[in-house]
Amino acid sequence: MYTIDELKDRLLSELKEIAEELKVGNFKKLSKQDLVYKILDQQAVTPLEQLPQKTKPSSPKASKNAPAAEVVAAEAPAAMQPVEAPAVEAVSGTESTNEATQIDTAVRPIKPYQRPERRARGQERPPRGVQALNGELLPLDAVALDVPEADVLPEAPAVAPAPPEPAPETVAAEAPAVAALAPVVPGIPMPSPGAVIIPQPGRGERLRDGSRDRDRGRDQQQGSRELRTDVPRGEFSRDQQRPLRDDQQPRPLRDREQRDQQRREERFARDQQRREERNNRPVGDVAVQGQNPNQNQPQRTRPDFDITIPGEGTLEMMPDGGYGFLRSPFYNYLASPDDIYVAPQQVKQFALKAGDTVKCTIRPPREGEKYYALVSVELVNGRTVEEVRDRVPFNHLTPLFAEERLKLSTKSTQYSTRILDLFAPIGKGQRGLIVAQPKTGKTVLLQEIANAISENHPEVYLIILLIDERPEEVTDMARSVKAEVLSSTFDETADRHVKIASIALDKAKRLVECGHDVVILLDSITRLARAYNTVQPASGKILSGGVDANALHKPKRFFGAARNVEDGGSLTIIATALIDTGSKMDEVIFEEFKGTGNMELQLDRKLANRRIFPAIDVPASGTRREDLLMSKDELSRIWVLRKFMSDMTPAEAMEFLKDRMKGTRDNDEFLVSMNG
Repeated sequence: MYTIDELKDRLLSELKEIAEELKVGNFKKLSKQDLVYKILDQQAVTPLEQLPQKTKPSSPKASKNAPAAEVVAAEAPAAMQPVEAPAVEAVSGTESTNEATQIDTAVRPIKPYQRPERRARGQERPPRGVQALNGELLPLDAVALDVPEADVLPEAPAVAPAPPEPAPETVAAEAPAVAALAPVVPGIPMPSPGAVIIPQPGRGERLRDGSRDRDRGRDQQQGSRELRTDVPRGEFSRDQQRPLRDDQQPRPLRDREQRDQQRREERFARDQQRREERNNRPVGDVAVQGQNPNQNQPQRTRPDFDITIPGEGTLEMMPDGGYGFLRSPFYNYLASPDDIYVAPQQVKQFALKAGDTVKCTIRPPREGEKYYALVSVELVNGRTVEEVRDRVPFNHLTPLFAEERLKLSTKSTQYSTRILDLFAPIGKGQRGLIVAQPKTGKTVLLQEIANAISENHPEVYLIILLIDERPEEVTDMARSVKAEVLSSTFDETADRHVKIASIALDKAKRLVECGHDVVILLDSITRLARAYNTVQPASGKILSGGVDANALHKPKRFFGAARNVEDGGSLTIIATALIDTGSKMDEVIFEEFKGTGNMELQLDRKLANRRIFPAIDVPASGTRREDLLMSKDELSRIWVLRKFMSDMTPAEAMEFLKDRMKGTRDNDEFLVSMNG
């Protein structure tokens, strides 16, 4: 078996011959250094009986060192002979004397370096020891006890004194320190305490080929390197010959070498422990250990809750796909985080339409979902799903005149609602128009009407729709009226005005289809018509005032949806219309709506300027087919009253009514008092 230094001393051609004998594959293209390690690896896996015979090197260096291998003295058990490598002196058994014993000059044969066989996984490592001159191995404990401690000289200085020439009878002048410990074969008896430690070559020799790091890596895999005895005399003596100390004791390890040795031993112990744990661990645990530590931690996924919560909203259908969302009234039925997704199959299953008010059960959004999802439907517009499925569409319902009156009188001091009950009664299904100039108190009048309806008729669903109004009026209306307030202030776009009005109208229609009475108070229809005119695509036909010919179709359809429906249900719309604003467009819009309503209430600016409220022009106000809303006795008395006030101005008529109503509790008492 060849050692690494023997292979490095040979020529490349000789290395190729050795590689060919060992049957190393693809060695012709390898460099010398790679070929050396290839041969060493092949020797390690090849059984000893199959290894070829070692050949002698043909280089001059090898022939020069050949006599070192001759055997001069075969056995010298008591006195150890020096070898060709560093000259080693025999240490005396007692420390009292300083005289060195003479050593026979006969040279022992050099024991060739043999690479230790690789251990199988899990096999115990042999104990460590040191090699003596007789070839036997000593345990570490014995060496530590027998070898006295001595100091080590530093590296050789630049100018070192010439060592004396050795004579056959003189003692060799070298006792280097031990650098690496070779494994000890178990079972060999311990030699005498006089055994001498053979040191490892110095650092200069290890750096000779510039591959110190790779040698150290191989040393860690194999354990401690064996003692080197095959170094040529010249190099060894040149690098490591040192003068003897006076006490003729071997030098101890250097501090750095001791630390390195301690680290290597600790590292080897840790590696050995890990290998044993790995061998004793089951296969499943090893596989788990190889995984990423983060994989052991469970993925933090959002849990999919199976809980359901009640929900409610108004359905808005999307133009593409047939799906929709249940919008919240708190966001004026616009897109919001509270939206509930309704799938197309659910729309068909429950026979839902745009504007349906759905009371349902929903679930929270799952992973990857954005909205709450509809689970089941409990009620649609206050009706069951079976009842809603058989409803008649709004356009197919039969419209009738208003027959049931909405009583507005609440308090004796609330003159506005009492006058409305007398001269412009409102019925369920009425289409009323409040014609007003700016600053005549129409918004306050709407609040009083809304409060009266909510107080006297709780069965009526009341919606207040404020389009293009001031934000403070929206807040005041929402706080003072018990009704659903939908608003789009003047700082919003026309598209938003139109969208909110459309959703409110669809919701009212669906409620009417299910037999409910709905009242919409709109302020104002003039501004809603302006918004429709803004969003209307240009048709090329422009009316006076800049109104598109097709722009007023949708607001007229909105206002014309008010009707009393046969077999239950009604939609009442009371809208305000602006006049005398100085805008030609407002005049055109008013003229378009002037003849469509069946109730008209005129407000006079002159009364408002005189601070006479309510500023109602009584002679100009009235309701069509009021005989359907009043009894004959009440109707006849009102006609008499109208004739009496026909010659009065609006201001005089309002002052007359207020004076007569102060002493009465309600309208019935007021009409009875007329006879007196």
